Amino acid sequence: MDDALRAHRDAALGQIDDLVRRGRQIKSTPTVEVVRLWQRDCAAAINQLSGGSKAHWLARAYSGAFLVRATDGGVVVEASTSEIVDRILDVLEQARTSLSNVDSLPAAAVAGPAPRRFDFVHNPQLRPILAQAYADGSHALENGDVESAFIASCGILEALITDALENKGLNVSACSFSDRIEAAQREGLIGGGCARLPAVARRYRDLGIDDGHAGGGTISERDARVVRQVLMVVMRDLDPGR
Repeated sequence: MDDALRAHRDAALGQIDDLVRRGRQIKSTPTVEVVRLWQRDCAAAINQLSGGSKAHWLARAYSGAFLVRATDGGVVVEASTSEIVDRILDVLEQARTSLSNVDSLPAAAVAGPAPRRFDFVHNPQLRPILAQAYADGSHALENGDVESAFIASCGILEALITDALENKGLNVSACSFSDRIEAAQREGLIGGGCARLPAVARRYRDLGIDDGHAGGGTISERDARVVRQVLMVVMRDLDPGR
């Protein structure tokens, strides 16, 4: 395994470990909002690791964690929040095991297109994660999965803007996506490209997330493509030499 692939693998393992840690903490105080936020982050991670494909074994395993199951006597029992958390933790452990075994696979089995470079990002730990998210978003858009593509582009866009603002010494942890965009414009970090964002993009965090997708068919193909175009503009703003 080359250094770039190993760095990407290690970043993904770190993300999974963080989700597992949060999941175990949640079990002791399973409040609705905390669980929902964790599930959303898990869905996004699983979506990235499965390449945006619902048919991927990892995506199917994650979906299965939410299924209502019957007892041996045929009685259908709705799973408790704690049980669903346990199921998701099991899926995350499966993902970790799979990633940990990448070293033992032949190079051809893990080879793929070179990830888009995000060397201009100030936080080096973010670079491989953003590169994978960008590749996953491209794959999703090519395969007609507009919701996954939309979510990936919005997430990358917010991460890039946040990274640039934090590098300027600004604390934006409590700011909305729109607030961060406006702050980046005031600081002269980006131009006015974000004016093209569809309204739904600015509130993408608040969309109902189910298995990594926005519920209710909220997202159109045009929305996904416009956000992708805006992302490219912002990337040029933040890295003029690209």
